[in-house]
Amino acid sequence: MPSQQSSGRAVSGGPSRPGTPSLLRELNDRAALELLLDGRSLTRSQLSELTGVSKVTVAQMLGRLEERGLVAAVGEQSVGRGPNAALYSVVASSAHVAALYVEHGLVSTAVADVTGRVIAEARDDTNGERDPVELVRSAVDRACRSAGVSISMLSAFVIGSPGVVDPVSGDPQFSFNLPAWHAGVLAGLRGALHKRVLIENDVNLAAVAEHAMGAAAGADDYVLMWIGTGVGLATMLGGRLHRGASGAAGEIGWLPVPGAPVTSDVKYPAGGGLQWLVGSDAIGALAAEFGLAGPGAGGPGSGGLSPADSVRAAVVATAANAAAVAGAVAAAERPDGTDGRAGQFLDELARRVALGAVAVCTVIDPGLVVLGGEIGLAGGSALAGRVAAEVARICPVHPRVAPTALSSEPVLRGALLTAVQLARADLLASVAG
Repeated sequence: MPSQQSSGRAVSGGPSRPGTPSLLRELNDRAALELLLDGRSLTRSQLSELTGVSKVTVAQMLGRLEERGLVAAVGEQSVGRGPNAALYSVVASSAHVAALYVEHGLVSTAVADVTGRVIAEARDDTNGERDPVELVRSAVDRACRSAGVSISMLSAFVIGSPGVVDPVSGDPQFSFNLPAWHAGVLAGLRGALHKRVLIENDVNLAAVAEHAMGAAAGADDYVLMWIGTGVGLATMLGGRLHRGASGAAGEIGWLPVPGAPVTSDVKYPAGGGLQWLVGSDAIGALAAEFGLAGPGAGGPGSGGLSPADSVRAAVVATAANAAAVAGAVAAAERPDGTDGRAGQFLDELARRVALGAVAVCTVIDPGLVVLGGEIGLAGGSALAGRVAAEVARICPVHPRVAPTALSSEPVLRGALLTAVQLARADLLASVAG
């Protein structure tokens, strides 16, 4: 928040150049717009108090922002005696964004205004081998038609996808689920859409959402351990995502752990490592062992299936295995405690998850581990509590372990939050010249 300053001085930081009147106006306008972008409606007096400039200067700032179509009076507020004070808000339609989550068989799309309000969503069945540019363009076009917004009005696109994203080029480097997503895709998307496009790892985006509105709210150092069709990890340190030198930080499906073979082919994470113990197929087999569900359909590269068919099978199996975990939680928490198999199943699952958590916690000591993905959500507090106890038993680091607090579309939510931040930054930059 800007400090209290006189009306003749800028209210926020800027380049190290003389405080010319035009620069001071730009900085003041930016400060006012930044306050309103938070979604609040404020009066001139409130803006004056928050920015530290005079009411006369605030009136001039608002006038300039209104002329640019960025701010508008939206109502009045009673201030006791005298006329009511006008309330000002950012014009929601001053910028729009699109967020997408691209999976093997589905692309989810949301269009929102600069306040973050979602005005349209769409779901499209897809194929992992479909051309990425055509896929994204088609999905966004459908959502935009529903929203009554043209694609040309969108200022930013953020796309979440499984796999490794190069932190330098921004291109997807390896995604077993989406073989058509490879180096050069980002340039193709930017060329077709003519706007800013960002591709981000899906678990990283889920971590952004968890940090903003989920179980990690207020925690600047934490890890999100994703347990679903695949196993992944997102690390947030000091409120910033840690991607690693090659973008592969968090690919813990390949993590060697006791009880699992070491893979000899990194194209197939089901061939070893932590994926072998807590991937979708492993959980299905474990549930069957305790008589809770049928065996899983097998993970990528297993069972003699083609890569595309094995991914489809794993996606289907994940839903069934998540249901088995949820059923085990319900059975284990019955007051009569008659179904001991359910508790034993959760104990063994927690032991396996803890092996991955311990490897991470002894290196970065995050303080909080959030269990996400379909399995983390289904396991809830029952699984999280068991994982915390197991970690404490075998490790000197005792992090808090919590289940995800986001029950729906965490990746899409994270993509939306990121896209809105990009759009807001562009608006602020345009005001500052």
